[in-house]
Amino acid sequence: MRVLVTGSTGYVGRVVFAALAAAGHTPVALSGDVRTCAGLDAFGDLDAVVHLAGLGRVRESFADPVRYYDVNVGGTVNLLRSPPPRFVLASTAGVYGAPGVAVIDEDCPRSPANPYAASKAAAEDVLAWAAAAGRVGAVALRLFNVASGGDVDDTRLVTRACGAASGRLPAVEVFGDGSAVRDFVHVRDVARAFVTAVERCGEGYAALNVGGTPASVADVLAAVTRVTGR
Repeated sequence: MRVLVTGSTGYVGRVVFAALAAAGHTPVALSGDVRTCAGLDAFGDLDAVVHLAGLGRVRESFADPVRYYDVNVGGTVNLLRSPPPRFVLASTAGVYGAPGVAVIDEDCPRSPANPYAASKAAAEDVLAWAAAAGRVGAVALRLFNVASGGDVDDTRLVTRACGAASGRLPAVEVFGDGSAVRDFVHVRDVARAFVTAVERCGEGYAALNVGGTPASVADVLAAVTRVTGR
């Protein structure tokens, strides 16, 4: 399949682009602003879109919520004006907020607690309604904490901890006792999930969690200490 990939030069996008090619597909990079790009007809015959482009920092979204909605929702709407048959959206597990349960599955109600997550929930809604109207077959992948080498975002725990161990960043400040558990998933596993979603996407709409390994903040810091000796 010919698959248009937005955000193909980003941390996740680079790996997804390579994984699609390795699986025998033809990934096509979309460069430029997804809110203003011309119709997808300009890219020739497409079988699918993997939509990864967007803004993704929680704290930043509080300072500029309008921009987050403009990019994350507006970009999705623009791509849906003339979509190919399959559309896979990168969403976030942040749409669940803090549901107060030990295991978050796809049946948990959405309750986003920040503008970033709320903008992703809104993008999911647009996609789901487009699928219900028969315009596209759609999948939203709700990513938990993506981690691996090659990540340059120091706001993420694993990257920040490794940066502190190397001396590039100051020591990690832990709020509370470090027992808060997050779910981490390797970027290569995320890429495989996107390839699978493209290949299995059919009529209608599905939202799926993409997680991997539960670990507390203290667990992550202990692992980095063990590996680095710092």
